[in-house]
Amino acid sequence: MKMVKGIFIILLFYFLGQAISYLIDGFVPGNIIGMVLLFLSLYFKAVSPGSVKDVSNTFTRNMAIFFIPAGAGILGSYGIISKFWLSILIVCSVSTVLVIAVVAVIQQQMEKRKK
Repeated sequence: MKMVKGIFIILLFYFLGQAISYLIDGFVPGNIIGMVLLFLSLYFKAVSPGSVKDVSNTFTRNMAIFFIPAGAGILGSYGIISKFWLSILIVCSVSTVLVIAVVAVIQQQMEKRKK
């Protein structure tokens, strides 16, 4: 029963995110909005972490399954990728470095606050 409640909560936030995304004409993807809403509700204790723990652990353990459609989509787009591979490589490299830098700065700030 706990898994059903967790799945319901996660899907509820997913659908809320999709609805908000629809209202703002898809400026931000609905799944991203849903994740932010779920994070905020967990942070402000509107949702108990224990209620989504089992489902989130199951999703995390089976993460590879979620990459299969993306991989198939990439293979289906080989023609476009082969034309713009250098641009894609540069964008991926720069964004990866930026994400690592931002996470490092945030982690350092969190460690300072902890002390």
